[in-house]
Amino acid sequence: MIYLPLLLAEEIEGGLFDFNGTLPLMALQFLILMLLLNTIFYKPVTKILDERDEYIRTTLTTASSMLVKADELAAKYEEDLSKARRDAQAKIAASQKDAQSIVSEDIKKAQMNAEKLITEASKQLNIQKEEALKTLEDQVDTLSDQIKTKLLSSQSLK
Repeated sequence: MIYLPLLLAEEIEGGLFDFNGTLPLMALQFLILMLLLNTIFYKPVTKILDERDEYIRTTLTTASSMLVKADELAAKYEEDLSKARRDAQAKIAASQKDAQSIVSEDIKKAQMNAEKLITEASKQLNIQKEEALKTLEDQVDTLSDQIKTKLLSSQSLK
């Protein structure tokens, strides 16, 4: 235990806070290292990072503006498409209505032609009937005259 005070009495060199000539030299080395690192490494890296940030910002701005334009165009195209569909439906309905009216007119014409044909045929049949009746009447008159003549001649012979 005698040696303990001697050990404490001795000055230990190279401690944590040794203020001899190496401290300013270490500070100078640190400053030179910082200057070199700043010049060689940090400035180019920060420049590249700043350029990258600017590129990302401009790209995002461009992308968002393009997205807005795309949304506007999509809305416009949807509106145009719905308008075209409505117009097409209206044209289809008008065409169907026109076709239906044409068909109904054709049906009416066909019915009128059929009625004309029926009326004409009926008239022809009536005329033929009248002619047949007239011919039959004439034949009946002729036959009755012949019968009458024969009857009278047979009675006169008796």
